[in-house]
Amino acid sequence: MEWLVEMIVSKNAEYILSTLEAAGFEAYIVGGAVRDAQMGKVPSDYDIATNAKPKEVKALFARTIDTGLKHGTVTVIENKTGYEVTTYREETGYRDMRHPDSVNYVDELSSDLKRRDFTINAMAYSPKRGFVDKFGGKDDIEKRVIKCVGIPEERFKEDALRMLRAVRFAACLDFELSEDVFRAIRKCAVLIKNVSSERILGELNKILLCDKPSRIKLLYETGLMKYIIPELCNCFNTVQNNKYHIYNVGDHIMKAVDNTPNDLILRWSALLHDSGKPNCLSRDSSGINHFYGHHRESVRIANDVLHKLRMDRDSINDILVLIENHDVRIDTSPASVKRMLARTGENLFLKLLLLQEADNRAKNLKFLDDKLSKLQAVYEQCQTIIAERQPYQISQLQINGRDLLKIGFKAGREIGDMLKLLLDEVVIDPSLNTRDYLIKRAIILKKKRS
Repeated sequence: MEWLVEMIVSKNAEYILSTLEAAGFEAYIVGGAVRDAQMGKVPSDYDIATNAKPKEVKALFARTIDTGLKHGTVTVIENKTGYEVTTYREETGYRDMRHPDSVNYVDELSSDLKRRDFTINAMAYSPKRGFVDKFGGKDDIEKRVIKCVGIPEERFKEDALRMLRAVRFAACLDFELSEDVFRAIRKCAVLIKNVSSERILGELNKILLCDKPSRIKLLYETGLMKYIIPELCNCFNTVQNNKYHIYNVGDHIMKAVDNTPNDLILRWSALLHDSGKPNCLSRDSSGINHFYGHHRESVRIANDVLHKLRMDRDSINDILVLIENHDVRIDTSPASVKRMLARTGENLFLKLLLLQEADNRAKNLKFLDDKLSKLQAVYEQCQTIIAERQPYQISQLQINGRDLLKIGFKAGREIGDMLKLLLDEVVIDPSLNTRDYLIKRAIILKKKRS
């Protein structure tokens, strides 16, 4: 196990362990750090379990933070980094499916490990005392399976978020759910309704940021989806039945999500971009399915879903802009590209092209090359516009509302309408974006409208 020492014990963590041991206490690294080390990964953080009581931990270290004293947790600060140090404990009774009725400190590490969620998270390691694995976590890592410590239903009733965590670990580690875990989630899925939106969003974000985000389909397969994003459930039962598609709506969405770069805004946009299709299904006389207006319905659904999950306003706005425009065919002309730039802004425009590429890669590949060549041409046109600083927004005009006020325009709509007219001209011919021309042109247009 010498390799394990090298991989999981940072200098700061080793100092905390050795300090506790020197004072006569046991101390182990537990949870995710041990799991990651067993999988050959470098841990990003370290949680420590000990039989020292919180007051005894606080007495041993110069700087601590009382982050969870009633649950036995003290954060020890070493070299500006925090390490959670938790006293061995057992929990009894769960009054609200998350918080236990009582927390009792115990002397045995095994009692502490027994309360944990999954076997792969119930391992411990100490440079002095070695590796502890009482629930077969190492074997489950080798088998690439998610199993609960003890009876799955009991673990999920203690904290229903554990069902979503099981899916997240399966997705991010590329593991499978054990049969008993899968069955227990299907049986207990409704309990996820008792979990706060913020906690659910945190887990969904982690799933979407893993290497294969389409594993989020496990939410549908386990029955969790209908209590979190029910609108996606019908997507898996909606066939597309036209020459451009070879998957049902749900599986097309999964393919699109997998094709996006590792960016949360893009992956949420891909996940919800066609969520409105089931509500917009129509069939023509030839038996071909159409989904007219599905982008607007998808925006409505996404807005509802993301607000319920308590996502931040800026992220929601960006996602909705991408969904609204995901199916827009952008012409390669400078004017067309500028109009879309005006809708999205530079950063979102580039993300829109990535979303459209991901969307097309999830369709019938027979048409892909043509779609990609057009997107590449649009991208190159965009780069030229940006490099040459060609105007596409009112704020880039060489005059503003104050200038129009000085030449007799009335404050309000009249000014806004005139600036839009001037922008339309400048979008077509950037050389017209001079103060002299725009003032003269505004005077001429004002007279014509009088």
